[in-house]
Amino acid sequence: MSAMSHEFYMKLALQEAKKAYKADEVPVGAVIVMQDTVIAKGYNQVELLQDATAHAEIIALTSAFQHLGSKYIPDATLYVTLEPCLMCSGALYWSKIGAVVYGASDDKNGFHTTCAHSPFHPRTTVTSGISDQECAQLMKDFFKQKRK
Repeated sequence: MSAMSHEFYMKLALQEAKKAYKADEVPVGAVIVMQDTVIAKGYNQVELLQDATAHAEIIALTSAFQHLGSKYIPDATLYVTLEPCLMCSGALYWSKIGAVVYGASDDKNGFHTTCAHSPFHPRTTVTSGISDQECAQLMKDFFKQKRK
């Protein structure tokens, strides 16, 4: 565990999610941390890029790989505001990321809906429910505004 708290880094991921919200994207944000340093950030850009794979986690992973010059990041932790989907879980598996920390559960598209077992690398630890109320509220507000 780093010197900074899970809540601290989840707040940074929430800042990314708010960027997505302002861009009229589903408000999911992610940050990747190594040794108490944020090495990558991302937020959903599916509409902007017209790319169904442009999820916050994928944007952050690509940035982290480029930053480090490596395709594996076993010493990193991903903080993401929403439970990763199966696609993002697969990308996280291949990255060999050390830890995944997420806020709100996603009962519709989260990895728990399609996986009986953890889809992550065997050495990856998973923590859920960090700032989950705030993460979930941002999603609720976004979709409520979309239905107006």
